[in-house]
Amino acid sequence: MLKIIDRYIIKKYLGTFSFMLILLSIVVLVIDVQQKIPRIENAQAIDPKLNLSYFLIHFYPFWIINLVVTFLSILVFISVIYFTSRMANNTEIVAVISSGASFHRFARPYLVTSLFIAGISLIVNHFVLPWANIKKNELEAYTYNATNKEKVLGTAPVSAQLSRNEYIFINSWNKREKRGSGFVFQKFDKNRKLTYELKSSDVYWDNKKKQFVLNNYLEKTVNKDDSEKLGNSYEVRKSYGHAPDELFPNELLGQNKTTPELLKFIQREKEKGNSNLNTYLNELYQRTSMPVSIVILTFLALSLSSQKKRGGLGINLAIGISMAFIFVFSFEALKVVSENKSLSPGLAMWFPNLVFLPLAAYLYWKRANQ
Repeated sequence: MLKIIDRYIIKKYLGTFSFMLILLSIVVLVIDVQQKIPRIENAQAIDPKLNLSYFLIHFYPFWIINLVVTFLSILVFISVIYFTSRMANNTEIVAVISSGASFHRFARPYLVTSLFIAGISLIVNHFVLPWANIKKNELEAYTYNATNKEKVLGTAPVSAQLSRNEYIFINSWNKREKRGSGFVFQKFDKNRKLTYELKSSDVYWDNKKKQFVLNNYLEKTVNKDDSEKLGNSYEVRKSYGHAPDELFPNELLGQNKTTPELLKFIQREKEKGNSNLNTYLNELYQRTSMPVSIVILTFLALSLSSQKKRGGLGINLAIGISMAFIFVFSFEALKVVSENKSLSPGLAMWFPNLVFLPLAAYLYWKRANQ
């Protein structure tokens, strides 16, 4: 009998969740395309191939993967509230409990299904989503407004710390063309004294040979006796270990890396002395904290909706949507706080779970003992 009920609940869980996932994807896709058509038309003016059809094939499928992963725990939460409230209103839950099954036994298929979804989400977050983000982020900037688009594709000063004693500065660097002007490379000794400096009026990245090409350069070597050796020429090629996207990373870089790659990148930046890593650490911790929230929110939703209430399904959905909004808002707000270095990334990305876990545990314990 209970195994039949288990299959029934799992089918309800996955069926409702799948329906809401498909519905959300279609609705949000239609709204987003309508909003971004003017920006896509502007992109087409720059490159004729960047038309709406191109975006629908090469951008939006990967954008939807990112969207689903972002709102997965909320979709689970609302889905559980919806189908469990219907079961409660139809007195199905009362019938199961009255047959002699404990509430803990009734909750078992919820646990199994939430762990199944969380496990898939964990794999997707750490390995599949970065691949989708690479595809998405190639065109993402073209869907931004003019100001944000300029930050990603436009020209701006950039800098990089290659090691604790080596630095690169470029006065004007175009991220899309990978070309700039006002290049400076500096190397210091352990006493922070300048030992070598290389300046160039123009610089560009040779993608085939994986080198920076410096034009009209001037180099200066400072000897131990403070004497200087100068040199100059028309062109020199330099390799600084990484491509421009790695040396001058933007906020999207962390999204493009699988977790092993992201861990290596963070470790490398730490060894170089880079302390501005909270954006990438947020990305790393969120990949695990979000799947864990699926299990927590499943039991929170079960506890809130497994009892028949005055107001029925409507009041349960209202409570669920309100709590879902609080959950999503807290993640985004804490991400900003962490990026401003007011809170550690680990605590910021796990804080919503740390708040909702005891709430879910208390409500579940209270419901199980009624």
